Order: sequence, then C-alpha cells, then structure tokens
Amino acid sequence: MSEALGYFLMSWIDPGLLALTALGTVAGIYIGAIPGLSVTMAVSILISFTFKWDVNEALALMCGIYLGGVYGGSRTAILLNIPGAPSAVATAADGYPLAKRGEAGAAIGLTTVMSVIGGFVGIAVMAAASPWLSDLALKFAPRDYLMLAIWGILLVGSLSGESLAKGVFAGALGVTIGTVGLDPLTAEPRFTFGSMQLSAGISYVAAMIGFFGVAEVISQVHDIKLKAIRQDVSKILPSWGMVRKYLPLSLRTSGIGVVVGALPGAGGDIAALLAYDHAKRTVKNPSRPFGEGAYEGLVAPESANNAAVGGAHVPMLTLGIPGDAVTAVIIGALYIHGLNPGPMLMIQTPHLFWFLVGALCLANVFLLIFGLTGIKIFCKIMEIPKPILMPLIVVLSAVGAYAISSNPVDVYWMLGFGIFGYFLKMYGFQVAPIILGIVLGPIMDRSYRQAMIAAEGDLMQYFSGFVTEPISLVILIAILLSVLSQTPLWPGKKKDQPASANAV
Repeated sequence: MSEALGYFLMSWIDPGLLALTALGTVAGIYIGAIPGLSVTMAVSILISFTFKWDVNEALALMCGIYLGGVYGGSRTAILLNIPGAPSAVATAADGYPLAKRGEAGAAIGLTTVMSVIGGFVGIAVMAAASPWLSDLALKFAPRDYLMLAIWGILLVGSLSGESLAKGVFAGALGVTIGTVGLDPLTAEPRFTFGSMQLSAGISYVAAMIGFFGVAEVISQVHDIKLKAIRQDVSKILPSWGMVRKYLPLSLRTSGIGVVVGALPGAGGDIAALLAYDHAKRTVKNPSRPFGEGAYEGLVAPESANNAAVGGAHVPMLTLGIPGDAVTAVIIGALYIHGLNPGPMLMIQTPHLFWFLVGALCLANVFLLIFGLTGIKIFCKIMEIPKPILMPLIVVLSAVGAYAISSNPVDVYWMLGFGIFGYFLKMYGFQVAPIILGIVLGPIMDRSYRQAMIAAEGDLMQYFSGFVTEPISLVILIAILLSVLSQTPLWPGKKKDQPASANAV
C-alpha cells in the first residue's frame, strides 16, 4: 500500500513532473478551446517529441493535455456557440444562451467546478473499480454497440426542440455524411459520385465548424447592428449553495460518464449526450427551460465528459482496448516506450497504474486553477463589436478547418455546411444532431458489420440476440422507452411545456 502511495504522489513531489502536468493542463485547455485543434491531434504530435523521454514524463504531459482538452471545448461552446470538441456540443445548447444573457462568466465558472467534480469521480472509479468495469465492457457485443449508437441518434431528438422527427432526420443526415468515403471492409466507394476528394471522407471537424461557426455568423448578420452584450465576470466562482444544489445531478451524470467512457470506442461524446438527456428527463424544475440557458444543461454534459476520461483508461489499462481516440493514441505511446497495455500491464507494472491515477488527480487540480483564470479575457470576445467579431470568427474557422489535415477542400466543406446549416436553422432544424450523427455513423457501420459477421449472415440468429442477451435486451428496452417518452400518448395532445423558473 505504501509503495502504491509513493507512485501515486510521484508527480506531486517531483518538480519536473509537476511542471509538465501543469503545462499540459493549461495547453490542453487552450488547444481544446480552438475548433480544429483536437486533443487527439495534440497527443499524437507529442508522441514524436516524447520518444526519448522517460515514460513518466511523457504520461504526465499527456494526462494534463487530455483532461484540459476535454474541458477546454466548453469555452468556445459557451462564448461563440462553436464547440471546441464534439463532447461540448450539448454544452453549447444552454451555454451560448447564457452568454447571450451576459452570464458567460458564471457559466464558465460553473462548468469548471462541475468538470473537476466529474473528473475526480471518474478517476476514483478508475482506481477502485477497474477490474469490474473492464469485465462489463468486455461483455458488450458488436450488436450492443450498434444499438447504443442508434440510441444516441434517437436521443438527439431531445436536443431538437419539440420535434422528434426533425431530430431523427438531422441525426440520420449526420450518419449519412459520416459514411461518405471508402467502405472500411471492402474499400468500395460510398456516396463519392466518382470524386477522388470524397474518397477520403468528410472531415467531421470541418462539418462541426461549418454547422456551428459559419451558420451562426450568417444568422448573426441579421442583428449586425445590435450592440455587443457586456458579460458579467464580477463573480466567476460559483457559490457553495449553487454547487450543493447541482451536486446530485453532477454525481449522477458523472456515473453515466464513467460507464460510457469504459465502453471501448464510446468516449465523452456519447457520455455528454446521454447525460444531457438524463438531465432533461429527471430535472423537474430547471433554472430555465432547457435550450434557453438552463444551468442544469451545463452541469450534466460537463460532469459526464470529464468523468469519461477516467472511464476510458479502464479498458486501455486492463484490456489494451482504447476507450476513445485519445487513449488509442496513448496506447501507441506505451508501446513506443516498451510497455504492453493489457491484463499483464497490471501484473508486471502495477506502479504505472498508480502513477497514472496520481497524474490525472494532479491534472484535475490544475484544471480547477487554470480553468478559473483567464475567463475575463475569454469573455472580452463577446464584447467585440459584431462587424469585427463575425469576420474574425470566419477567418479562425477557416484556419481551424484547414489545420486538421492541411487540405483546402475542408475549407470549402466548412463554408458549404455553414450555408446549409443556416437554412436548416431557418426551418426549425437543430444542427447538433447532425454533428453527433457524423460521430456515431462510423460506430454504427462498423458494429453492424461485425455483428453480421458473427451471426454468419443469419438474420434470425442476429435478431434473436436482441432479446436473448441481457445487455442487448436492456439497451433495446431503453431505446423503446426513449421513443415512447417523446411520443404523445393521445393524438393532438401536446407535451407539457417546460417549467420556467427564475434565473439562478
């Protein structure tokens, strides 16, 4: 026990590791806040620089960037309605309306504290329940991942106003966009129409920036003469009363984040979506209606996506299976440093596990410190006059779309999706389900293929698994309940309007 504690505290007492963790966290926050500069890309680039480093130094820096980057995506989601990462899509639904009310400082302060709480919950579960969670994740069949993705598409209906049909249509459109390119199994072109450019697929980063950034800029042109809203940053740190009020919701959604994060390939994107839907269904009297600046709409996804970081480490360390894209890159880093992630890692190098737990805890502490600083500078963005801010956003969006693969075609896609997104908004469609559909599309495609191969093409055997396997049955029931809960029981009967409450 004392040896484990020594490895846990290693990054806390070693000045070099302490500095690397702090540097990684602050860099992750700002990298995550810039659309197009993903945490996965940052960690990938780091591998080449840390090749000759000691493994502890490399992991300390990566842990900081990982935790900081997951949180950083909420900054631009709140201020500009441009999520820095897909896991911040749900955050934008209520964060940006709060910024338009002049409450960006309070929104960022609350997301910071709740992200830290979610992060500690995820790390605690990672340390205490790794074997149990890895066993649960191992029992998920490809069929279960397919249904989990379908469930996610259906849940986006809750992000799309009162119309489930519009939400499902937008999600299905996103899935279609996500499957453009070469078939992953047969290499046959799909939806490419003979274009070589489409063979590589469509960058979800370009789509995300276009649908959120450019579409928002075009929408703002109608109100270009309105004065910028002055943000209240006099009180950034939320009161203890506010933290205590939202703590139960934060803990519940953190639990969702841990479990989803431990599912290989799921990650914080799905965790944030499920947590947001959970909040909409369970919170009876939100501070404001969801989608109009409800603080609960910030607490749920931000707690979940940071908790998913700890969950994603579980299958990575115990099974050698990445929980998300970032842990997939970290697995590569471990291989480069001569380690073999998987069951033997816990036996041969148990000290590495406790070092990772300590480094993640330290990064979470730095997240609280750095997350609550620099907010005044960020909030000044909202006070820039629109004739200056809007063109600047377009330029930064173009740079972000180009930076991901240095391909000018991505800039054209970004502009096209921006114009398309503007017209969708005009007709009452939300663009968040499209982005989530793009992310979930490849998961659905891959899982369906694997499930059919496992069933040897026998449809009876394939479909019987939905009701004979316990996990599949539970997810199927959840899907049915999701559809029924968003469908009026009687023709012509409207859903209850969300209860409006006074602002906190």
